[in-house]
Amino acid sequence: MHSHELDLSSCTALVVEGNATMRSILRAQLRDIGIGNVVQVPSATDARKALEFRNFDFVFCELHFHDEHYSGQDLLDDLRRNQLLPFTTVFIIVTAEATYRRVAEAAESALDSFMLKPYTPAQLAKRVFQSRNRKDALKDVFLAMEEQRFEDAARLCLRRFEDRDKYWLYSARLGAELLLRIGRPSDAQDLFKAIVEAKTLPWAKLGVARAQLECGQSNHAVTTLESLINEEPQFADAYDVMGRAHFEQGKFAQAMETYAMAVRLTPHSIARLQALSMITYYAGDADEAEKLLDRTVRLGLESKMFDAQVLVLLAFVRLEKEDISGLLRCRSDLQRLIEKDESNGRLQRMSDVVKLLCLIGQRQFAQCVSSIRALAPSITTREFDFEAASNLLALLCQLTHRAIVLEEVDGLVETIGLRFCSNRPLTELLSANTRAHPAYAEIMRACQAKVLQYSEAALAMSMSGNPGRAVQDLIRRGSETYNSRLLDNARQVLQKHEQKISNADALTQQLEALREQYGLNNLRPSLGDSKARNGGLSLDHYTVARKNGEIPRNQASA
Repeated sequence: MHSHELDLSSCTALVVEGNATMRSILRAQLRDIGIGNVVQVPSATDARKALEFRNFDFVFCELHFHDEHYSGQDLLDDLRRNQLLPFTTVFIIVTAEATYRRVAEAAESALDSFMLKPYTPAQLAKRVFQSRNRKDALKDVFLAMEEQRFEDAARLCLRRFEDRDKYWLYSARLGAELLLRIGRPSDAQDLFKAIVEAKTLPWAKLGVARAQLECGQSNHAVTTLESLINEEPQFADAYDVMGRAHFEQGKFAQAMETYAMAVRLTPHSIARLQALSMITYYAGDADEAEKLLDRTVRLGLESKMFDAQVLVLLAFVRLEKEDISGLLRCRSDLQRLIEKDESNGRLQRMSDVVKLLCLIGQRQFAQCVSSIRALAPSITTREFDFEAASNLLALLCQLTHRAIVLEEVDGLVETIGLRFCSNRPLTELLSANTRAHPAYAEIMRACQAKVLQYSEAALAMSMSGNPGRAVQDLIRRGSETYNSRLLDNARQVLQKHEQKISNADALTQQLEALREQYGLNNLRPSLGDSKARNGGLSLDHYTVARKNGEIPRNQASA
């Protein structure tokens, strides 16, 4: 009855069902509707592997699987969190469970539909075309995203929300994600709050917390999350964001407890397990960290959800335990990842660190010292981010702990500290990497005190009526230390007192050149690759898939 509306012959579908008979029946029904290619898998784990490497127009997934704790809901959460489910894909849960709670969870997870068993072929067709039509109704938004006109896409979503047009709630969520993407967290926070007022939903409250965290309001974010978790204790995404907030505050014990709860709720989630393994490492529990890191490697090494920083931390633990064969396995596993993505600079930096750890473990100290000296100039480059600083600092601690002589080590440690110790949480996170040589933690704290002293001196200068000199001093100190906070402070003073500064234009050009040279987006600490936006929807996969030719043009409205 709907087949005349859309041509589905070029579409692909994935059926995820544990019962072989039901898989065959659903496949036949989908072919009758007009879907051209239908792939079948028996479990959510198999589906995850398929969806990591191939795009489908439709996914029909059972909620529960016999003898498997990884559910269809868990699959959807993992795909969404790791940006592996493009907006072009219609995701439909098929289940016999009809409780209101499950239906509500489906809506909150941005599912396209929730279909209850038993169902008739006509009901299946209705769900397929309804879901597809929603994608079609928002084709202007998706076209703007495809062309990377994210401001326009956000504006279209906001208009639909304000007019309460068709699919206004879905549009509001998408619009808020776009606002976060384009660096407007305050506007995203306002929109999430408006959604909460219009129709209270856990994902909207979580969005408020995420936006607060992006705005640097970590204490407010924690308060919002505590309220949400009290109301929704099974909402795993809330624990993800709470763990991230605790981590960024340097509260490792609380972060570890929070991520442990998320893992208990979703034990087969690779992303949550690796977050727990990393925070356990930073908290200083080497024995438990090794177990969790090793488990993460065994579970997720071949998955796109896996983050290679797990291998780096595992290599450090194995060096400390003198497990040389295990250390060499880390190097081998990392090399396999590089072979799949040879142009990835982040992986190459990690590989350099692990190779050096292997040299230390094999007592090839002369070669190790030479390699460290070759790495030293990278500390002042734009690509040298907080993660790279943490890894190199931990490596330098291993050298000093083993009394390997390298005269410039203390200077390198101080350079790292002055560049990245902009506040107490960042300082404590860096200090967590110094357990092999705790004296370097004191250097980190001394660097933070020096950066704070520079900042306060410039502020006093500005308040005493000399903002131009304050800006010049901050630029000078920023260029000496490569510290983004000092350069950011310089811009704030310059913007506030521009009319009082005679050479404001020249200072602005000088400042922006330095900001571009050192980068201001590399100070955000994260547990592995920051692409995974906890609790959010994927915005990147659609554009990337289209760019790679994985999504045909005639499916733009999907």
